[in-house]
Amino acid sequence: MDSAQRRKSGINLPSGMSETSLRLDTFSGSSFRAISNLTSPSKSSSISDRFIPCRSSSRLHTFGLVEKGSPVKEGGNEAYSRLLKAELFGSDFGSLSPAGQGSPMSPSKNMLRFKTESSGPNSPYSPSVLRQDSGFSSEASTPPKPPRKVPKTPHKVLDAPSLQDDFYLNLVDWSSQNVLAVGLGTCVYLWSASNSKVTKLCDLGPNDGVCAVQWTREGSYISIGTSLGQVQIWDGTQCKRLRTMGGHQTRTGVLAWNSRTLASGSRDRVILQHDLRIPNDFVGKLVGHKSEVCGLKWSHDDRELASGGNDNQLLVWNQHSQQPVLKLTEHTAAVKAIAWSPHQNGLLASGGGTADRCIRFWNTTNGHQSSSVDTGSQVCNLAWSKNVNELVSTHGYSQNQIMVWKYPSMAKVATLTGHSLRVLYLAMSPDGQTIVTGAGDETLRFWNVFPSAKTPAPVKDTGLWSLGRTHIR
Repeated sequence: MDSAQRRKSGINLPSGMSETSLRLDTFSGSSFRAISNLTSPSKSSSISDRFIPCRSSSRLHTFGLVEKGSPVKEGGNEAYSRLLKAELFGSDFGSLSPAGQGSPMSPSKNMLRFKTESSGPNSPYSPSVLRQDSGFSSEASTPPKPPRKVPKTPHKVLDAPSLQDDFYLNLVDWSSQNVLAVGLGTCVYLWSASNSKVTKLCDLGPNDGVCAVQWTREGSYISIGTSLGQVQIWDGTQCKRLRTMGGHQTRTGVLAWNSRTLASGSRDRVILQHDLRIPNDFVGKLVGHKSEVCGLKWSHDDRELASGGNDNQLLVWNQHSQQPVLKLTEHTAAVKAIAWSPHQNGLLASGGGTADRCIRFWNTTNGHQSSSVDTGSQVCNLAWSKNVNELVSTHGYSQNQIMVWKYPSMAKVATLTGHSLRVLYLAMSPDGQTIVTGAGDETLRFWNVFPSAKTPAPVKDTGLWSLGRTHIR
């Protein structure tokens, strides 16, 4: 009889339990419709157990729970729906769903399907939303490259007694064979950077003085400009004078070698060109400045010669003309600092004196000034790094600083101080990493300012470069 009743009602009850012992609470139509949204879309009437995980410990953001919108049916209890959703998924989960994008309450074919990288842009968990809201991005995963650190103190200091405080002289040069030449009074001294050995090259006597020194590019021979207007050529290895050339009426304060010839500038406003293969004192004369010539530099391809003078002019000459091909007159003070870029043909940098204080960049192919920067103090020297696209400038009144610049942004890489007077002299080591600066305070200071050609890592000090102060003579 009991089995017959169970078959009639369609309910499988355990033996000993009657249908009347079961009590079912009924729901209102609206509540039933709201809850019906949670049921499986399957029409199957089979009943099985479901495992409901702990949602607080589940990583719901990795699953595509929000895909398609499921509009609430008319008459549905929206308040109850929101409350139920908050209870099931948490209040934070519900707040992440933008308006009109459906609810996680809606059944979806993507339920519990792991989310792929091709997530749509409308999903609140798409990469685009993470980039904007939470700050995660591919750029953030790669930390920015730290700026290169330049030591603020010199790693070597040499005493240089009688080093003159004269803006128009050029008394320091570093050879390609790693030997530093310094003019001190009437003498020229050679300091070997490899073993710190000091050699006295020459003494011009009480009636003359050293005004300029310049090594050949090969580093074997050195030219010396004197107060009497002579140009002497010496063998730096054997300490032997090879030749003396005249032609200037007064002191020769600047020298510049190219591959074959030597240019000399003087207070007599003339530039002479000398060829050691010819017995004559000079083979060419360039007249264009109205005051003392204090800056001379050949371009790296030997095609152009730039000259600066106390007449505030920057002139550019070529090998085929006795007249300047460019006259650049934007500077308002003497132009001693001149440097050709080793990275770009036809790019010339020049610096002006106390009344100008600017570094200007020129395109010598068309004669136009490409840019300029006011440094705030007298520009005494300029030198390009051959390893990186940067340059260094030394300064006089009023800050006596050394500055490293990044080109073309002209952002300051470093500002170095230490000299008590104008930093009038500058030379660079053969490897392009170290510079030496000289001033009227009678010191030579060595600074590691540029990276090596292969790696941007800073140069490490060795025992040879231990911090200390020694004498050059």
